[in-house]
Amino acid sequence: MANRRLLVKRRRAVRNIRKITRTMQLIATARFQAAFNRATATKPYTEKLTELADDLSRAAGDVEHPLMREPQDVQRSCLVTISSMRGLCGGYNAGVLRTAVKHLIEQEALGIQTDISMVGKKGINFFKFLKRPMVEQITHLGDKPAFEDVEPIANALMDRFIKGEIRSVYVSYVKFISAAKQQPVVVRILPLSKEDTKDNVTEAHEAQASIDYEFSPAPKELLDELLPATVRARLFQCFTDAIVSEQIARMVAMKAATDASEDMIKLLTQQYNRARQTAITMELLDIVGGSNALK
Repeated sequence: MANRRLLVKRRRAVRNIRKITRTMQLIATARFQAAFNRATATKPYTEKLTELADDLSRAAGDVEHPLMREPQDVQRSCLVTISSMRGLCGGYNAGVLRTAVKHLIEQEALGIQTDISMVGKKGINFFKFLKRPMVEQITHLGDKPAFEDVEPIANALMDRFIKGEIRSVYVSYVKFISAAKQQPVVVRILPLSKEDTKDNVTEAHEAQASIDYEFSPAPKELLDELLPATVRARLFQCFTDAIVSEQIARMVAMKAATDASEDMIKLLTQQYNRARQTAITMELLDIVGGSNALK
């Protein structure tokens, strides 16, 4: 027979856990809405900036820029991986870190060494467990990274790329597609090329790609301003998408934990009632047996 006292204690503990998971679900819902508004507000700017850079690079003809030229003699790249600062978000970190490790293996097969810039404590702890060195560990951005916080990271990457220290820069993060779909991806942000901007160019934009432009100032000066701004905007968009995806994952995980705790409470209540009924039946049998013995 189950111990009723233990069942009561366990049911009380599960109820306390349910309160915590329910509260965390509500907090994640509020944070998701704020992060969603930020991501949707910055996405049109990033897309238009990318379209403008694509138009300018095509219309400029033979004009070259350091951010569009990949050094072939350099066998080193950089991977920025965006993970979460905290856990309890389901398979969010597992997905992005699995994608990052797969990319590293593919680069190693090509003979390219990769410098890892890790964002988030969960990713840092994972790569420490794998004993993989990291050139940078970023833990100060929090749940609401501002553009001013991401800009120094983008500037440092562009400086290394222009100096020829690395041949390319990739970002591993969870891309926000919709509230029902988020996908871990690895995207290249350096060097900039037309192939990298195809996803952001609409059909109407492609139809207008043959339009001639008159430049003032010169195309080189425009590219010097526009291309770095494009890299910064695309990296910031990766961060905003990652934050939205993290909050969705935490909402789903805490909702599942809350539902599981409610099912466990029902099960423990049934076990307690069954044990209580068994105890009452045993007491009645003892009373009846004692009464019959006195006759």
